[in-house]
Amino acid sequence: MSKLNAIIIEDEVPAARLLHSMIARLRPQWNLTIVPGSVDEAVAWFKENPQPDIIFLDIQLADGNAFDFLSATHPSSVIIFTTAYDQYAIRAFTVNSIDYILKPVDEKRLLDAIIKYETLQSDGLPRSEEYLEALLDTLQHKERRHRTRFLIHGADRFWSLQVADIAYFYSENKITFAVTKKGQEHIIDLSLNKLMEQLDPERFFRANRQIIISIDAIDHAEPYFNGKIVVSVRPPYKSQITISEEKLSSFKLWLNY
Repeated sequence: MSKLNAIIIEDEVPAARLLHSMIARLRPQWNLTIVPGSVDEAVAWFKENPQPDIIFLDIQLADGNAFDFLSATHPSSVIIFTTAYDQYAIRAFTVNSIDYILKPVDEKRLLDAIIKYETLQSDGLPRSEEYLEALLDTLQHKERRHRTRFLIHGADRFWSLQVADIAYFYSENKITFAVTKKGQEHIIDLSLNKLMEQLDPERFFRANRQIIISIDAIDHAEPYFNGKIVVSVRPPYKSQITISEEKLSSFKLWLNY
């Protein structure tokens, strides 16, 4: 069996190492590399290295998602997704990706995906341009319901917070906060990664590792150094919101959708 280059892009280091050890046992002849699990770092790696034959790609990355990475790099590589999405939410991915693996990763399921890749490779893989175009379209239009409200617990009562009333979410000291359009803050018992799995991507954008912004909250954006931009929101966020050069095209597409 011919030697090939495979990379793992996963935002959780233990999960990346576990997947690496599984693949190494199943295909010891492969060249395996763990790439940092953020959009910015993965894009930077692609600029400095040859494209691999296959990518094991987590859908939700540390500072964005698989769409941000794919739209920035347009890899010719074949994709196998690793994801925590349930089967209903990820059904569309099976149409245009080689395969997907639900977390926690089962070694038999992993082997099935590898064999599927090898079989398709011997039969002739789809043209990379057509494959990537279809894959990006699927990622943007995946079939799923999006969260519309959160249950907020107070000292002596609880109430429903509507997602439509939220300007942005931010993370600080591993605590997630929702800030309403009126400037009220509420603790949300979900990480930013989990939130991006549940929010409507047409309404919310992962600007960076610390913050998710609503389309309604954006006041304006202006150029920054090194190809970055700074975004101002309403109500004002306590820190500067920067969007990297690698995510800029995705941000502009999102604004103009």
